[in-house]
Amino acid sequence: MKIGVVMGSTSDWGVMKAATETLAQFGVESETKVLSAHRTPAELEAWVGGLRDRGFAAVIAAAGGAAHLAGVVAAFTTLPVIGVPIKARALEGIDSLLSMVQMPSGIPVAVVAIDGAKNAALLAVEILAVTDPSLKEKMDAFRKQQADKVLASTLD
Repeated sequence: MKIGVVMGSTSDWGVMKAATETLAQFGVESETKVLSAHRTPAELEAWVGGLRDRGFAAVIAAAGGAAHLAGVVAAFTTLPVIGVPIKARALEGIDSLLSMVQMPSGIPVAVVAIDGAKNAALLAVEILAVTDPSLKEKMDAFRKQQADKVLASTLD
């Protein structure tokens, strides 16, 4: 299974690169696109509409400002959609966060922290790990490594 990664602008790549890198660390294939909910809606609908048939299991969608991209993606598919609000200049990303979490009932978007691309990828891996034992093992190892790092830390 694959994960779609879409962002509204090339300026989002600085944040979203962490999502694709994290997916790659777990051996999860992804496809990354720059498509706008407002400027390229037909192209976005066509791409999202074909994801399930091409073996995709979820979509990570990132945008700043009005941040409608994740919601529009969710309107076009029943695949899980994970929204990444991107920090914008005006309101430090709060506008993006609120735009994503205020989806109407029936069109859910799971939303991570502002600029939380790595957590979006980890959530996508966890979704895949529900039915993929090898990914579950990798996720368990990742979590153990995190715990071991905390337990090995000391205060100087």
